[in-house]
Amino acid sequence: EVQLQASGGGLVQPGGSLRLSCAASELTFDDYAIGWFRQAPGKEREGISCISKSDRTTYYADSVKGRFTISTDDATNTVYLQMNSLKPEDTAVYYCAAAAVFCTVQISGVDYWGQGTLVTVSS
Repeated sequence: EVQLQASGGGLVQPGGSLRLSCAASELTFDDYAIGWFRQAPGKEREGISCISKSDRTTYYADSVKGRFTISTDDATNTVYLQMNSLKPEDTAVYYCAAAAVFCTVQISGVDYWGQGTLVTVSS
């Protein structure tokens, strides 16, 4: 059974950093792209970053480009999202997700979801 375990959320001050982790089991990064989505209170879930080994692509939404970095650790089957220069508008529940082969930012394209981890950016 495929499982995605997200962790690393918490409370951070504006300008601070957090690193989210997504530990994947029963899937390989050769077969699945891994992405991060987030859902702020009262808003729709949005795709913000993705990485695919198949076509060697990474994706960042404009709202996080230059501040967030996605990476993989094949040894531990974990995807990381390093988040720097955090802003209050980054406050959301963050979800990792797997899609077959290629990156997607469409919810309908996701094959597996992890549970969310809450990130709160506040002074």
